[in-house]
Amino acid sequence: MRKKKLLNSKDIEIILHRLACQLIENHNDFSNTVLIGLQPRGIFLANRLANLLKKTYHIKGLKLGLLDITFYRDDFRRKETPLAAETTKIDFLIENKKVVIIDDVLYSGRSVRAALTAIQSYGRPENIELLVLIDRRFSRHLPIQPDYRGRQVDAINEEKVLVTWEETHKEDAVYLEQR
Repeated sequence: MRKKKLLNSKDIEIILHRLACQLIENHNDFSNTVLIGLQPRGIFLANRLANLLKKTYHIKGLKLGLLDITFYRDDFRRKETPLAAETTKIDFLIENKKVVIIDDVLYSGRSVRAALTAIQSYGRPENIELLVLIDRRFSRHLPIQPDYRGRQVDAINEEKVLVTWEETHKEDAVYLEQR
């Protein structure tokens, strides 16, 4: 497999600041907005954004939840081995709140569709937005588009976008892998 680095840690840091500023522009003080990171990989982006909003931009009372979508996916019974569920941690109400769903890569749209179904178990939001670090725009199976995107990548189906984080891979980077 060949890997090409698309984004380095400095690029990701700049994108995180831009996304944080876009969120502030649209949600002001976040008094009626919650962030929901999708398990397992969206939580790293969600945590980074939440920390940035709190520490650098001084947003107080920001609510961050983590949502497991394993059993809401349309393919969870199609796997050879059983899928292991992650932890859902939403310790606040989302009823009539503005929800920002956060994931690392928007590929087919199936994870987001599962998240939309799963989030209904926690109440009826006022509205839902989608924030992704990477938007693979030519791979959509469902008509889902991000409201906030870090970078758009035109990858063909045989290519995989891999996001690595300091917490898991000792490096913040985005790679394009050819299989």
